[in-house]
Amino acid sequence: MPPAQVAAAGVAVEHTDSSDPSAGAGPQDQASAPKLLISAAFNQDYGCFACGTNTGFRIYNCDPFKETFRREVPNAGIALVEMLFRCNILAIVGGGPIPRYPPTKVMIWDDHQGRCIGELAFRSEVRGVKLRRDRVVVILEHKIYVYNFVDLKLLHQIETIANGKGLCALSPSSTTPILACPGLHKGQVRVEHYGLRKTKFIPAHDSNLACFSLSQDGKLLATASTKGTLIRIFNTMDGTRLQELRRGADRAQIFSIAFSPNAQWLAVSSDKGTVHVFRLKGPSPSDESRPAEAQSIERSGSQGSGCTSPFAGSPTLSPGGNPGSTLSFMKGVLPKYFSSEWSFAQYRLPEEIHATVAFGAQKNSVLIVGLDGSFYKCTFDSANGGEMIQQEYTKFMRTNEADQ
Repeated sequence: MPPAQVAAAGVAVEHTDSSDPSAGAGPQDQASAPKLLISAAFNQDYGCFACGTNTGFRIYNCDPFKETFRREVPNAGIALVEMLFRCNILAIVGGGPIPRYPPTKVMIWDDHQGRCIGELAFRSEVRGVKLRRDRVVVILEHKIYVYNFVDLKLLHQIETIANGKGLCALSPSSTTPILACPGLHKGQVRVEHYGLRKTKFIPAHDSNLACFSLSQDGKLLATASTKGTLIRIFNTMDGTRLQELRRGADRAQIFSIAFSPNAQWLAVSSDKGTVHVFRLKGPSPSDESRPAEAQSIERSGSQGSGCTSPFAGSPTLSPGGNPGSTLSFMKGVLPKYFSSEWSFAQYRLPEEIHATVAFGAQKNSVLIVGLDGSFYKCTFDSANGGEMIQQEYTKFMRTNEADQ
């Protein structure tokens, strides 16, 4: 089928029948293993993750941990790999020292057929890709394009502030098509409720956005700025700030934010080398029978064994809540630092690596994938918090493995 030109978007859409020379390459088929891990991203339910390398891409299952497959060609880099749950369709973008495809194209790969079945071409470099069963979302530096998945028809385009990181979040739930992206102003998040045909602008931070994430149903938004000290939780419908969580006192680069499937927990990774888990407010299974008024009252005065803040003195821990400073009762008098909610549980990585976090299938488990080729599975005590326990560690890719 010849390319269909979309003049308004500056995009060429092409359905292609060209096969890829890497088709059918299994884990042991390539003599030359990659030395460069470019990216790693979990799928929508955290059951798998995909890695882009300087010679192709790999897919790993999380529980049990194992390599599912790889597609590799020497000197053919893939910068981005976006999965669609566990199905055979992937969106890939070339990158690395020698890109397999132009970085200005999104290739739709069908692994059952072992070939690309479509592509989206742009005038500038692709910064990110998100998939739903009914949508393909492509993020550029200053614009986001939303396409119908079946025929790659352009449905919506959004102007954004400079977005070099390709920030965008898309709810995977089929009943709530919600997209979050940077707005046109610093620190602003734009939320598109496509089912309601409603747009909401949320002034999340005074500084530029560094990272944000949607809960699986799209009802909650977690954001972090380039300062990296605070994580804020918002209601995506009305923009209300529901919670403010403190990662730490020093500036940090936030790498990833992930909601647990039930939106009870939030995991955060940064360049400080510690993965933090916060408890989110809201009705838990035991709270659903309680009056709404009682659920909204913040309980205090009980001691717990959660994380201590840098402030001298023991933190207070509401039953089942995040730790706070002993001076939190003076909220409104002292600076916000003293009334912050600190993380409920923590895991210190052996090295300060670029890590992406998710929640595992096992109850109260956290998954961590590092760009050094490491995979961790940790668990936390949902009653007392504190230091997480490492349950599993795997070095799934080594920079010198080609020589082994």
